[in-house]
Amino acid sequence: MRYLISLMAAFAIAACTPADDAPDTGDATMDGSETEDAATGSGDSAPGPGDQAEYANANQAAVNDAARPEQDRARDATRHPAEILNFAGVEPGWAVADIGSGGGYYTRILSRAVGANGTVYAHNYQWVADRFPNADTALTAIAGEYDNVDYYVATAADVMSGVDTPLDAAFIVLGYHDLIWQQPDIQTLTREERIASNRQIYDALRPGGVLIVIDHHAEDGSMDRDVDAFHRIDEAMVREEIEAAGFRLDGESGLLSNVEDTRDIGVFDPSIRGRTDRFVLRYRKPN
Repeated sequence: MRYLISLMAAFAIAACTPADDAPDTGDATMDGSETEDAATGSGDSAPGPGDQAEYANANQAAVNDAARPEQDRARDATRHPAEILNFAGVEPGWAVADIGSGGGYYTRILSRAVGANGTVYAHNYQWVADRFPNADTALTAIAGEYDNVDYYVATAADVMSGVDTPLDAAFIVLGYHDLIWQQPDIQTLTREERIASNRQIYDALRPGGVLIVIDHHAEDGSMDRDVDAFHRIDEAMVREEIEAAGFRLDGESGLLSNVEDTRDIGVFDPSIRGRTDRFVLRYRKPN
């Protein structure tokens, strides 16, 4: 088991709670629309059609892994994890960071997808490990079961502290809004601190590496108004802060869209839980 702990001072920030990672089932009413360029791999050129098919098969096989918990597999139909990995361009042998891993839904899939020659750095924020021991225990167990998984705990001030090799990709799934979420006894990050954290991710990626960001849509123009009450964030705000760190928008997907979501209720409301309208963005670190 490879298990790294970075204990930072009280400068703790948030990621989606393990409860959100566990029962959330993804989005309904998918139109599957995407705008994207060809995803580049670790080499200098984009993979050919044969390679893309091979990687897509590997990603689907990772999702089909019978060893995954049944509660995870039950959420696949609306989360579309294989399609998300294809959108990211994930390949065997990649080094990938799962930032704000929660209970490890994507960690397990990514581990199988990148294979024995790849590495998954599974990260949880310090407050998650402190307040949700089940999530910490789950990620520790995953790191013990999967030889290519490193698990570490760190705050946004040192979010890449557990990564010791250039990354091909990083994933932030349903966690960016929690960088703004105001919680008792936890200092909320300023815009400048969030951008600095994003810059750490940027610096950890190889040239051409990708960042995938998925989060719950808030109403357009609302910025961070609904973060505390609804756990939603305005896509425009996320884009501005990530691009301020140097990332270039490379593609976006409608895989997790739900036109029936009015975006004006909380993501844990039973009428929409697991089926929120979500944006899916692919950023790239320029070569």
